[in-house]
Amino acid sequence: MGNAKSGAMSKEILEDLKLNTKFSENELSQWYENFQKQCPSGRIAPADFEKIYDRFFPDSDAKTYAKHVFRSFDANDDGTLDFKEYIIALHMTSGGKTQTKLEWAFSLFDVDKNGYITKTEVSEITNAIFKMIPKEEQDRLPEDENTPEKRADKLWSYFNKGENAIGIERLHEGEFIQGVMDNDNALRLIQYVPTK
Repeated sequence: MGNAKSGAMSKEILEDLKLNTKFSENELSQWYENFQKQCPSGRIAPADFEKIYDRFFPDSDAKTYAKHVFRSFDANDDGTLDFKEYIIALHMTSGGKTQTKLEWAFSLFDVDKNGYITKTEVSEITNAIFKMIPKEEQDRLPEDENTPEKRADKLWSYFNKGENAIGIERLHEGEFIQGVMDNDNALRLIQYVPTK
């Protein structure tokens, strides 16, 4: 994905990121300079990524969620994020179109990367999201959302899925996106936005 050791971003990566994100050349250059200072190796390891999430969610446990987010952005499955993967992640989570964010959310929930989401995967990610909610906020949640299991059941119910021919309840990307777009509660349940 480019030469991680060089002092300047390659023209190919710069052009690709300008084309596929909302960021200007100047913004990308500034991000790159900062990235190189923070990650001299040119890569972010999972532990470093988890530390970033810990800073954003100091009153809760964001480690599990950070691992899933990291997995969803590690496009080449090499166990690190390079600059391009990092910027795409930043773009998709901060300012991309709703459709793009939901495509990313699908990849987050598709834990085994098989192109489908099962209720087990929904439960796993919902549990990770729930851990990020501080205890005092958990105490104020509605009765049908005050445990990770209840939240997963509620979210799954919005998709109106039964078992398929092989006996597994699963969603493909289009079903997931449509189900979330059709229901504001589903959109709220697939993320955590701090109230502070």
